[in-house]
Formats: sequence, C-alpha cells, structure tokens
Amino acid sequence: MDRRNFFRYAGMGVAGVAVSAVSKSALAALPEIISVDAASTQQPLFPKTGRQYNPVVTLNGWSLPWKMNNGVKEFHLVAEPVVREIAPGMVANLWGYNGQSPGPTIEVVEGDRVRIFVTNRLPERTSIHWHGQRLPNGMDGVTGLNQPPIEPGKTFVYEFEAKRPGTFMYHPHADEMLQMAMGMMGSWVTHPKNPSFMPVDRDFIFLLNAFDIEPGSYTPKVNTMLNFNLWTWNSRAFPGIDPIVVNKNDRVRIRVGNLTMTNHPIHIHGHEFEVTGTDGGWVPKTARWPEVTTDVAVGQMRAIEFKADELGDWAFHCHKSHHTMNAMGHDVPTMIGVKQDDLMKKITNLVPDYMPMGKTGMSEMAEMAGMPLPKNTLPMMAGIGPFGELEMGGMFTTVKVREGLARNDYKDPGNFRHPSGTVAHEVEIDASDIKRMTAPNTSNVKFKAVKPVTGHEGH
Repeated sequence: MDRRNFFRYAGMGVAGVAVSAVSKSALAALPEIISVDAASTQQPLFPKTGRQYNPVVTLNGWSLPWKMNNGVKEFHLVAEPVVREIAPGMVANLWGYNGQSPGPTIEVVEGDRVRIFVTNRLPERTSIHWHGQRLPNGMDGVTGLNQPPIEPGKTFVYEFEAKRPGTFMYHPHADEMLQMAMGMMGSWVTHPKNPSFMPVDRDFIFLLNAFDIEPGSYTPKVNTMLNFNLWTWNSRAFPGIDPIVVNKNDRVRIRVGNLTMTNHPIHIHGHEFEVTGTDGGWVPKTARWPEVTTDVAVGQMRAIEFKADELGDWAFHCHKSHHTMNAMGHDVPTMIGVKQDDLMKKITNLVPDYMPMGKTGMSEMAEMAGMPLPKNTLPMMAGIGPFGELEMGGMFTTVKVREGLARNDYKDPGNFRHPSGTVAHEVEIDASDIKRMTAPNTSNVKFKAVKPVTGHEGH
C-alpha cells in the first residue's frame, strides 16, 4: 500500500464493552487507525508479516494493513461519516469505515487468529456482522441477539479464527436499513493456506451498492426500497469506476458481493467465464459451466474466473439496462415521436433548467452533455470513448486486456488500438426497395382481455 495515501491518526483509548476478553497489554497497544481518502484503485497489499498469500485488488478501494500481536493478526476499523466521490462532479455524504465507503478490504489466511477493534464515531449505535463467516455465536454481530450495541465513542473487539477460505463481506446489524443505505459495508477475503490452491494471475473484488440521492443534495434517502437513482460498484458510478486492467492470457478472478436490494446479472463481453466461488465456498470443477452472465442475488457473493485471451477494451456491467444509467428520474414521461419545439420554449420560460427526454430517444441526452446540470449530480449517460459518447453510467466499466504489462501494473493503459480492418464501419447500400414478409390475417382471431393485477407498483 502506498503509505503516502494514508492519513494516520493518534492512538485512541479503549472504552465500552469488549466482546471477547483480551489482555491489558493488548488493549494498551491498539493497532493505529489508518484511513485513505483516495477514490482510485490502490495497489494490492502484499503481506510483510504473517503467512504469505496472493493479494486481491479492490476496485476503487484498498486493503487494510494489520499488526501482528503474539501470533494474532490485529485490525482497527472506525465506523464514521465520510465524503465519497461517486464520480467526477459529484460527492455524497455517506457513512463508512476508515475514510471510505465501502470500508477497506480485510485480507487474512485460512487458520489465522484475527482480532478486529471497531471504534464507533457515528452519531448512533452500530455493530458489525461478518457475513458468511464460521465463528463463535457471540462474535456474529447482531445487536441485541449476539452482543450489546457499540455506542457512539465506544470501541469493541471481535476475535475469532478465519476457518473457511473464500470471499465474504462485513456490514452492520444495527439500524441496518439506514446504515447500509448510507454505505456501511466492506469486503473480506480469507485466502487458502495453500497458495497453490486455485491460483490466478490477477484477483479483483468489489461490492454492488446503490443510493437514492436527489440532484442537488448530498445525503442518500435511506427509506428508498427499490427506486434508487444511482447504481454503484464500491460506491462509484461510471465514468468514476476504474477499468479492470489485465495481461493477455492472465487467469483472472473477479469477486462480486451484492448488498443492494435487488439482483444484478453481471455480464462480460468478449470472454466466457465460470463461477468458481460463492458465499458458501469454492465450486468443484465438476459443478461449473461456461457463462457470460451470472446473476448475483441480494446478500450473495460470486467469484468468476476466465482466461483473458482476447485483446481489447471489453465492457463489463450489470445487464439490467437501467442499472447502467445515472441520476434517473423515474417519473419522466416517454416523449419518443413527440414534437417538443413549441412546448420546450413555453416550459423553459417557466423552468429554465427543464430537460425532457428526447424526441428520438435518450441518446439526445448524451449529445446534450454540455448542458448545465443541477448542482451535485451526474448525467444519466456519460463517458467518452475513442468513437464518441459511451452513453453509459452506473454499474459499468471495462476489462482492458493488454500485452506486456508488468505483474503489478494496474494503471489505465488508455484506449485500445484496434488492428486495421477490425472495427465495424459504415457501408453504402441501396435500401430503397426492401422486400418484407406479408403479415398473417388476424381479423378472425378472438382475444380475451384480462385485467392486470394492481396494488404492488414498484415491486
């Protein structure tokens, strides 16, 4: 980890109830609080103490360093309000851990004894649930059921053995709907104790999350159930999501966890993958099959793997089309085919910033990218590529496959240079006389109208 990105705080005293008993010497020397405010992808954290492993790369995030204390790996998480850049031009007032939403990824090795100090700097009580972990019941983090709440200003400690290798998450189980809607979550990776088990060349991880932030405001609407207007990966929306940069012929693993309130079909272009891991563990080879899309349901985690053997900039995104758009207005009427010239003049006299859906479709919105937007929001479709507007947003990025990258080179290599003759292009044809099939005669067909069931709009 680049230490220049760290903001180190003075050590804090410990107050509150300890979830597990630790020695006085351990409490007197807490791991220092390490915070990162950069919204870009940080370099992987290679272990300097403890057992070795092949680290993950957190997309638009980082991994939390630890301190070894008598053979125990100690971390310090701080639950606190944070300011997160969703994409250039928009920031949000969120809650998270150690300066970020989501919080830093925690990486350990199967069999490690782990001790995590959690300090609460929020204005209300909290806790942490270690999603998917095998651990003592009193460490599971459900407020009232497994532990007392962590009150503001207090510090708790969780301690357990990382028994099962795989990909997990952490999030509150106190005022859960509000705190998760504010961005409180993070990733956890338990590496196998055998480094040669299912090795990959590049290993990425991120969480799916979503927010409802009105244009011009900065704080999410926490009671929204489904109609979110910002669909994000690690609290970033395209074009703020970094590319996934890999070497040609790399074996690539991408780990995805879903903490939104709906499912997400995650789709890659140009390659096939296999689902090799779930929240329950690794998938045996005999149970895998090739896919280009896998659905990640609420509370689930999926690890996919593929060989990056096709050069290029390949789209990687959620396949729900409204999840690849930003700052959506759900009540905007469809205006396709409607002449709006006179109407626009009348409305803009009353509402100068009025921006309707285009007559020919939403591509007009991308073409109007230079038009002023309300304060602190993002255009619905954004991003510029080598051939013009990408017309994407939200849960979208690219997998950039290149040749000759250094092992730990994750920098954006820029746009792909297509070999001659490999780009789709316009051709001249005469389409004036198109023969069409004759439609069947349906004049004698009887139809029965059925009234639709109502009362569950939005579900």
